[in-house]
Amino acid sequence: MRGVGCGSERGVDPLAALAGELRALPPSCGPVRLVAVDGHAGSGKTTFAGRLATALGGAPVVHLDDLATHHELFGWTDRLRTQVLEPLAAGRDAEHRVYDWTLRRFAGTVRVPSAPVVLVEGVGAGRREVRPWLARVIWMELEAAAARRRGEQRDGPELAGFWAGWARAEAAHFAADPSRPYAATRVDGVTGRILPGTVGEPADRPLTCDITRI
Repeated sequence: MRGVGCGSERGVDPLAALAGELRALPPSCGPVRLVAVDGHAGSGKTTFAGRLATALGGAPVVHLDDLATHHELFGWTDRLRTQVLEPLAAGRDAEHRVYDWTLRRFAGTVRVPSAPVVLVEGVGAGRREVRPWLARVIWMELEAAAARRRGEQRDGPELAGFWAGWARAEAAHFAADPSRPYAATRVDGVTGRILPGTVGEPADRPLTCDITRI
């Protein structure tokens, strides 16, 4: 999704307001406020995370597509924990390996600086095993079928087979481990606007960092 904006009302920029609110949250992963941007594939997570990172003054963004693989679409939690979460929780910069979806292997690394706010974006970013480390879950509001149509249009017919398999895996994941009920902030996946009444709402359950719980 490109060219999506977050509008302002009465001169107040909701994205800037959200960035300020995130900075004011208690740290959740060592000194870091870890924020998940979750939603269906094709719902605009990457675009929104990029805009939010800019509003935060250049916050680091961890892309879960870099940690997943063809054979482990949702089997990336150990890599996220050992390569990203544990170093950040210890007050250190993190570095994780990057999966190359063309070569079908990990190739290269990405550094994730320890910062006041670090974003993690991708399907399942707000999953059960990650929530203890999170200060906030943000959910992109776009139903699965519409998000899939957008993704298929973006990726072209040559990836239709991959999308069919992905849709089944994603549906199974969210059926067993939904993220949306834990999202205190929700964003319209079509317009990119933060939905009224969600910014500042507490999550359904407290989110705290407990290094022994993952």
